[in-house]
Amino acid sequence: MGVEIERKFLLKPGASLPESDEVLNIQQSYVAKGEGREGTSVRVRLVNMEEAFLTIKQASRENLAVRSEFEYPIPVEDALEIMALSPFTKVVKQRHIIMIGENKWEVDFFLEDNEGLIVAELELPSVDTEVELPEWIGEEVTNDKRYLNNYLAVHPYSTWNN
Repeated sequence: MGVEIERKFLLKPGASLPESDEVLNIQQSYVAKGEGREGTSVRVRLVNMEEAFLTIKQASRENLAVRSEFEYPIPVEDALEIMALSPFTKVVKQRHIIMIGENKWEVDFFLEDNEGLIVAELELPSVDTEVELPEWIGEEVTNDKRYLNNYLAVHPYSTWNN
């Protein structure tokens, strides 16, 4: 079984990021989205309009940082057709990859209906892994379901009362 262990953070207000090692343009749509902490989500993701993936995720009841994850490459043409079937808001973001030592930070700048939201993510080998946080990292939001992409597909950031 595939398992993803990921922590999520907001940036400190006014923080400046180091230069990105890579930038990816991502679009994703959810075909199915379960409710609650144990809901299963099925999504299709396009990366730079060159690669596509079908992903199935299910969160753990105890900790949103730990999720079962299965991801498979699919043809871009299939992804576009599947995305058109989605009843949910498309999640569009620009992902900046920033390597700090052995840690690969993924900083997502959300666009369109989620514009203004920026979330930094870090995948870890275990929930006990100690991490030294960069100075630009702010509040941890790992266990706040509002910052899950599948939540943003139903409740876009633009609809939040910020």
